[in-house]
Amino acid sequence: MNAKQNNVEKKQIKIKQKPKEDAIVNRVLCATLEGVNAQVVEVEATFTKGLPGFTVVGLASSDIQEAKERVKSALLTNDFVFPPLKITIGLAPSELKKSGSHFDLPIALLIAMNKKAFDEPQLYVFGELGLDGRIKSSSMLFPLILSLKQQGRIKKAIVPKEAMESLRHISGVTFIPVETLSEAIGLMQNGRLEAETTEFAYRAQYVEVAGVPYYYDTAYTADFSDVKGQMVAKRAALIAAAGMHNLFMEGNPGCGKSMIAKRLCDILPPVSETELLGIAKHQFLDGQTPTFAPKRPFRSPHHTATSASIFGGGSGTAKIGEVALAHHGMLFFDEVPHFSKQVLEAMREPLQDRRVLISRVNAKVEYEADIMFVAAQNPCPCGNLLSKNPAKVCRCSEAEIKRYQNKLSDPFLDRIDLFVVMQEVTQDDKSDVTSKAMHKAVLKAFIRQKERGQLHLNGKLNEEEIEAYCILNSDAQKILQSAVEKFALSHRSIGSIKKVARTIADIEGHEQIEKRDMLEALSYRRRK
Repeated sequence: MNAKQNNVEKKQIKIKQKPKEDAIVNRVLCATLEGVNAQVVEVEATFTKGLPGFTVVGLASSDIQEAKERVKSALLTNDFVFPPLKITIGLAPSELKKSGSHFDLPIALLIAMNKKAFDEPQLYVFGELGLDGRIKSSSMLFPLILSLKQQGRIKKAIVPKEAMESLRHISGVTFIPVETLSEAIGLMQNGRLEAETTEFAYRAQYVEVAGVPYYYDTAYTADFSDVKGQMVAKRAALIAAAGMHNLFMEGNPGCGKSMIAKRLCDILPPVSETELLGIAKHQFLDGQTPTFAPKRPFRSPHHTATSASIFGGGSGTAKIGEVALAHHGMLFFDEVPHFSKQVLEAMREPLQDRRVLISRVNAKVEYEADIMFVAAQNPCPCGNLLSKNPAKVCRCSEAEIKRYQNKLSDPFLDRIDLFVVMQEVTQDDKSDVTSKAMHKAVLKAFIRQKERGQLHLNGKLNEEEIEAYCILNSDAQKILQSAVEKFALSHRSIGSIKKVARTIADIEGHEQIEKRDMLEALSYRRRK
């Protein structure tokens, strides 16, 4: 019995198991926009045995699902042979909604590199694929990469070559521009991912304060020399521009309110690199092509504009509105009482907090809105209340005038620093100042503010900064105290007067706020 058992054991064939090969799971980084901020997305690919297929998982939107067809066509056009395996593309984190055609290139590269592992844990890849393998740009690339850079998350990225015209303005990021899919695959296979770090370089006039350049333009589309008379209004416009203060103008039709507002945008303070990029980011989000000109934006919506168009909105994905597009620039409301009550009251938040929060069921999006607000209105519905011309008699009743003026609430008006009542223009009025001269004064005041170490201009100072930078001499302090007691000024009004007086002192070259600076600042306060 034992001999028979031994013979059976000798006849058994020893089966050697094939050593298990480690599965190759390559990963690259990409990103998606959530509101105006970028969220990092890890893109990975696996190839497993099973029915050949191509699946994308991880809350991908329809444009990413469509990427499968673009990727297939681009790879086949470039002589790539798909392996007879099941391809799964994972986008992590899985709970984050992803969108954008710029996921095409990372997906295609991961498939093309299915047989070769590579170690680039911090490499970002962006690009939309054409059916022939060309790599195209998209409007989302600039906001995405700028947001990632501001968060300190991106150092190196493969990007479409045609996007470099705008991306070169983002400093501190190593860009590897590619034109075709085959070129990108070759770079990954060879491991040659070195490129020069892009440094911000802009050819424009600039002033340098503490080693930081601030850019400006001296091309004036319209000149203040066209505005006849209105010396007080033009002085108020100069102060508003120098400190980025909110300005309110009231006067009869044709006295020059809109003329001053449209010329004001050309004499605003210089812009820094950060501000230029922030302006361009919002323009990209609105579908515009930025020029990167050193000009602060000027937005002037019509009074029939809806609340959604002013502040942003949308039933699905919230989009930016006029307030966000005026970020780091000027927002002008002409005929301000004709704007809806809802719009005017909603303006209180961006004027106070310099940001807009849009709440929707699907998303809550916060936009930066650091704006200079300028408003203009007639004194009454017919516009002739302040006219001294016998031919222009006011036709409005007292009830109509009161109803017209009551459209603007005190909390809204309390957030405006400068109020000017403009006079009628006569034939004897002359032009006394040019945009060039006013811009020169703005530049000098701007330099003084920055040399004090201010992060914000005078009109945007917070309570702590007001105490630090708005230093009054003894005479100015007495004048302010007297005004507080006489006019029962609110805490916000006192801060506003101090900020205006600080800007006037900067224009006049005073280290401290003097008596005449305070008296002029008080002359621009609102009369109730």
